[in-house]
Amino acid sequence: MADIVNRSRTRRVYAGGLAIGGGAPVSVQSMTSVLTTDVDEVLRQIRVLASNGAEMVRVAVPDRESALALKRIVDGSPVPVVSDIHFDPRLALMALESGTHKLRLNPGNIRNRSDIHAIAEKASLLGIPIRIGVNSGSIPGDLRDRYGGVNADSMWAAAQRHLEILGETGFRDVVLSLKSSSAMLTVEANRRASAECDNPLHLGVTEAGPTLSGSVRSAVALSILLAEGIGDTLRVSLSGAPDREPLVGWEILSSLEIRSRFPRIVSCPTCARARMDVASVAERVQECLAGVEGNMTIAVMGCEVNGPGEAREADMALIGTPAGVQLFIEGRNTGTISISDLPGYLVRAVDSYIRGTDIHRED
Repeated sequence: MADIVNRSRTRRVYAGGLAIGGGAPVSVQSMTSVLTTDVDEVLRQIRVLASNGAEMVRVAVPDRESALALKRIVDGSPVPVVSDIHFDPRLALMALESGTHKLRLNPGNIRNRSDIHAIAEKASLLGIPIRIGVNSGSIPGDLRDRYGGVNADSMWAAAQRHLEILGETGFRDVVLSLKSSSAMLTVEANRRASAECDNPLHLGVTEAGPTLSGSVRSAVALSILLAEGIGDTLRVSLSGAPDREPLVGWEILSSLEIRSRFPRIVSCPTCARARMDVASVAERVQECLAGVEGNMTIAVMGCEVNGPGEAREADMALIGTPAGVQLFIEGRNTGTISISDLPGYLVRAVDSYIRGTDIHRED
């Protein structure tokens, strides 16, 4: 899929083998939700997230035991690992020694200049980038007072202060994130950062909420920024298990026609004309194709009113008709398909389509 957005040019950094900024594709991230000391469960969750499209995964490092567990996590992870550090600079140094691919620091709670210098010097020696993560809820008090509260100005000032401290050591491999639970404050703060610096920007709405509201709030903020060419990597933050986070991130990128990785599923809202249970079939299609990669569109339409048009536009379509559910591939009606046969047949049909072969010839 071609990138139709004229993206802002930013400096490029590398987290492991993943390029961030400098024209690299906008990447999708997530974060584990289990205890970091439970290495097996962390790695299980990382593998699920990676299969759902996460290209980098963050883990919390709240204590020494978690920092010590990082090496096994880094060694076993299929994607780069980011260590999330708060309050204790010693944990950042331990994470670097454990081989983390990236650090995330919060300027609101690590403030001692010499501590920050020590982290930057070690990160520079090891070639590890640092993300300065500014959250609206942890802006230093003096900046809130100076700029009249929590706003784009105080958020940018917090980021700028940390950039300057890191810069005193010559460290420049910095990714910035400016997040708020307010979608529009997130937009305003990132517009400000994009105008002021060339650091890669990590986008996200913090404390976005449970699945529905969190997905919508994130989609609003991220879509505005990405459509303006702002943003180099993103995370959709949802309360609870993070499994769906990467999928929502990819839906945002795909809807903006910036990147596509998984099949896009479109379906009608249904009405009295529907000749099949569109919602359950669409959900079944989505479940069948979980983890299947391919740049294609699959339509699920309940009747013959809009079905033929969608069948022409989509790469593959399931249309409810008086004769049963018809499967179209590239606009060609391949015949009736039983819903009970759908899972296996659809996976094979998608695989054949992606490989450019004919499923009927293979059968």
